[in-house]
Amino acid sequence: MPRPRKRLAGAAGPGEASPKVENSSSQETSASKNCGKNLRSYWLMKSEPESRLEKGVDVKFSIEDLKAQPKQTACWDARNFLRAMKLEEEAFFYHSNCKKPGIAGLMKFEKNNPHYDPSSKEDNPKWSMVDVQLVRMMKRFIPLAELKTYHQAHKTTSGPLKNMVLFTRQRLSVQPLTQEEFDFILGLEEEEPS
Repeated sequence: MPRPRKRLAGAAGPGEASPKVENSSSQETSASKNCGKNLRSYWLMKSEPESRLEKGVDVKFSIEDLKAQPKQTACWDARNFLRAMKLEEEAFFYHSNCKKPGIAGLMKFEKNNPHYDPSSKEDNPKWSMVDVQLVRMMKRFIPLAELKTYHQAHKTTSGPLKNMVLFTRQRLSVQPLTQEEFDFILGLEEEEPS
């Protein structure tokens, strides 16, 4: 199994787009337990890299689209986990609903955005949004199939991916990661694909 590696700072860069929104119900995770405390959290955010029309609008948005944006930032909607995010926390950019889903890049949170749903009260919005900035592309694409292989093995050996939300609550578009999960996955980019 790969050993966790030290995270590398990458080139920062520019963008702005809005992938699909999925409502996330509350879940007792390390992120939600630590919300409001001064602990760092890590995240995985999904996006769809292949063209698909929804109400006449192409919802395609890949890591390459984020990279091509002028400021490499993008807005993301999804409520409870977004509210738990803090500035400078990191997330994996995950390609979803495509031929080869998996982790394509690393990004960080730039700011909490004051936008809110006009049908709600400004002091109690229905939805929240954060701006993200590309940190860097992964050294290699980490496919879902590889992550799933580790998840299955870790369920029996109590490895770092044993309870990863990507496999326990797959429909969430924004998912918390433990530091152990984040470091393990980051270490995979240094290894040959399994």
